[in-house]
Amino acid sequence: MDAGIGVSVGAALVWGCYLFYLKRAFDGYAASTLTVLINGFALVWYLPVFLATLGVGEAGDALAGFGMAQVGAIALTAVSVAGAMIAFLRALAVGEVSYVAPISKIVPVFVLPIEIVALGQVLTPLEVGGVVVATAAVYVANFRGGALLDPLRRATTSSAARLALLSAMAFAVGDVARRVGLQELGIPVALWVPLLLGGVAVVLVPAALRAGTPATVRADLPKLAAGGLLVAGGEWLTNIAFSLVPASIASPIINTQAVVAVVLGGLLLDEQGFGVRLVAAGLAVAGVTMIAL
Repeated sequence: MDAGIGVSVGAALVWGCYLFYLKRAFDGYAASTLTVLINGFALVWYLPVFLATLGVGEAGDALAGFGMAQVGAIALTAVSVAGAMIAFLRALAVGEVSYVAPISKIVPVFVLPIEIVALGQVLTPLEVGGVVVATAAVYVANFRGGALLDPLRRATTSSAARLALLSAMAFAVGDVARRVGLQELGIPVALWVPLLLGGVAVVLVPAALRAGTPATVRADLPKLAAGGLLVAGGEWLTNIAFSLVPASIASPIINTQAVVAVVLGGLLLDEQGFGVRLVAAGLAVAGVTMIAL
């Protein structure tokens, strides 16, 4: 249990740094192009882990046993995550990371209704409270003083807020499909990471080709490789955490990445409204924790 908690904390730190890094390191990239390039490097970084933990032979046997359900779960997850990444990167392009991160991390608010409808999940009073608290995070992130309804108006008129909410919705669909693939359908965890990373890249390749690549891409290769390392490390640690401890423990810890991103954005980028956004990030994490318990 202690090892699983430690790995979960490590995953949160890696993903939080990745959220900050995306805002800090790249300019002039289309969201599709950036995702394809970073995922390509992530696959290269993950290859040694894949070979050490599963191997080509076992992976081939697992793939041979796939039916339409497994293929469908992987495809739905890849499409959802690809759409979520596009929305999130565009939100970062037009908004500050300490503003976007708390809103984009309320994924469980949307996971629960999907699970209720698709998988017959029953909502407990604590989970209902978690939805309310996590939703309050969006309100706080948009609070600038004035009338009580101003934050709600700001959330509906702000492009960054709308895109962050859209990314949370898309990630929620992907999370439910991921759960079905890993739990109900029994897809090996070690195989899931490269299939997801590769699937997202394949989905976005046509859009990336249309968008083209900036002239600076060759000079940016070290930065893209660093981003790929963060993604590979985050996915690897996340899956290890879920294999060691219950999801109710791993999920809220990993979602503290929002706090990491907010702190980095406030301290290193001197973004405005740092205190309010830190409260919003804390509420988002508290809501996620209540939902996951």
